Formats: sequence, C-alpha cells, structure tokens
Amino acid sequence: MRLEAIDRTYTGLGEPLRVLRGASMAIGRGELVGLVAPSGTGKSTLLHVAGLLERPDGGDVLFEGRSCGAMGDRARTAERRASLGFIYQFHHLLPEFNALENVALPRMLAGEGRKSAQSYAQDLLSAVGLSNRLKHRPARLSGGEQQRVAIARAIANEPKLLLADEPTGNLDPGTADTVFDLLLSLVRDRGMSALIATHNTDLAERMDRVVTLEDGGIVPRQ
Repeated sequence: MRLEAIDRTYTGLGEPLRVLRGASMAIGRGELVGLVAPSGTGKSTLLHVAGLLERPDGGDVLFEGRSCGAMGDRARTAERRASLGFIYQFHHLLPEFNALENVALPRMLAGEGRKSAQSYAQDLLSAVGLSNRLKHRPARLSGGEQQRVAIARAIANEPKLLLADEPTGNLDPGTADTVFDLLLSLVRDRGMSALIATHNTDLAERMDRVVTLEDGGIVPRQ
C-alpha cells in the first residue's frame, strides 16, 4: 500500500482544520508499521483515508499499483472487502450474533456458504484461544475475549493490509500486552501487512518500524 501526498482538511466548524498535509508513506508486503502520535494529530484520519473510508482532498491511495483516487463508491467498497481488515479500540461486534457468527459473517458477505465460512471461523477462533467460546455472544465475553473475536473477524477474509486504531486501548495493561502479541503473531504468520496506531510506545517497538505525524506529514519516529 502507498499513500501519495495525502491532504485532508475538515470544514464547517469555524476555521478549516487541515489535518494531513502531503502525508506520504509506503508499506511493504508483510511489513508491520506502528503509528505513534499525540491525540488530535490525525491518526484516525490517516487510517480512514488508507482504509478507503474517507476520500482525501488531495493525493492518492494505491494498492498493488492500483489507484483508488478515481474509484467510485462501489469499487472502493469492493477493494475494502478484498484487501483490507479493520480493528478498532472498541470491538464493534454485532451483539445479537455469537462469536462464531461474528467471525463467519465477512466470508458469508463475500459469497461463501455458511458451513464453510463457519468452519473457517472456528479455526480462527481456536487460533486466538477461544475454541470454548464459539457460542457466546459479546455480552458474555470479557473485554480481552471480545477484542480477540474482533481480531479474528478482521483477518477472516485474509486481507492484504490490516489497519488497527488503538486495538488494545480499552484493555488493562496485562490483557493489552497479551492481545497485542497475539495480533502481531497472527499477522506475521499470514504474511499480512499492517498499520497499527497505538499510544503505547512499548507495543509499537515490537513492529518492524514506527512512524509519527508532524505538521500533518508522516515521518520516522526517532
């Protein structure tokens, strides 16, 4: 994935707020990149643009050489489903579905049959240590267990790039450490690339490299 000279400005609430200014970076295949920056500097905006959830005001996002700048909404949705996985600070699991159903859903939306999708989801949940929680709905899971289900769901469609926004920010330090190690292990084992925003510099240092945001641009963290 490559970001080329991304600009993003928010208007409508007083003075225009320019969050990203010519932000550029490339993430190689299988590379894990940490994004560490203070609150309010544009981490979430950067992830939304990289994930094709927001359109930049300038610049382009490229996946394997394909420009996404001129894509229509339907093509962008198809690209997200085919290439991207998302994890957030809060799990956003569907409360009426159990763990197995939550993880199987992305594959079913992509056209896979229920039985096959649930078989794959069961394997993923076993990989994150939840083989005994398959039939539990989110309300019956601990915070760490909920986030493990969210991780399994995010990689269910075998995305090329995983985008995570403070994926352990809502967990206690011990649980966060365990869940983060699990996340990195799953991503590395599957050869995925990842851009993971975290305020925890110790966690970020476990990735291949770390970047930050300064004046709206992306720079290596010293």
